[in-house]
Amino acid sequence: MTGVDDAVEAIADGQLVIYPTETVYGLGGDALNPGAVERVFNAKDRPRSNPIALAVPSIEAAFEYVEADSQTVSFMREFLPGPVTVIVPKKGLVPNALTGGHETVGVRVPDCKLAQELLEQTPPLTATSANVSGREPVRTVMALDPTIKRSTTVILDGGETPGGSSTVVDVSAGRIHRHGRQAAAVEKWLSDHGINPA
Repeated sequence: MTGVDDAVEAIADGQLVIYPTETVYGLGGDALNPGAVERVFNAKDRPRSNPIALAVPSIEAAFEYVEADSQTVSFMREFLPGPVTVIVPKKGLVPNALTGGHETVGVRVPDCKLAQELLEQTPPLTATSANVSGREPVRTVMALDPTIKRSTTVILDGGETPGGSSTVVDVSAGRIHRHGRQAAAVEKWLSDHGINPA
């Protein structure tokens, strides 16, 4: 278990790190590096058709990698940073390996000081829970699955995280894909803006 500088170096080398968020611990690799993305899928034993979101330090940083209409931008400014993943069209920089071939990608801006510190110094990172697919996400480093720990170079210990999952929403499609933290507030925002979420 080492520090942010070591994590930044590991990510630059295409390796994986574990980092805390305001929900659970995440498994991070360079989201723009197909090799690192593949390592994430392998570590989690996750189907390649199941897209992975990317994490950035700010909404402004996201726009280098994604497109968003004005209503989605307004939504992002309301809910990010925070436990919400916003699905938006991706730019060409974002590899198909991350998105399962889809033309959209989920964007996360974690509301966590340690995650922010890391993301300020790296490319966008994969934003997926640090657990084998089908198993419970973890809130402490002690609870990490040995399989996941072996796949990583650096573990950033931020103590116990609050838990829960992010709410996943496609504003332009008016669809909530997953009800997690702040789901009620997301539904209210959509309704207040004339969107009836599916």
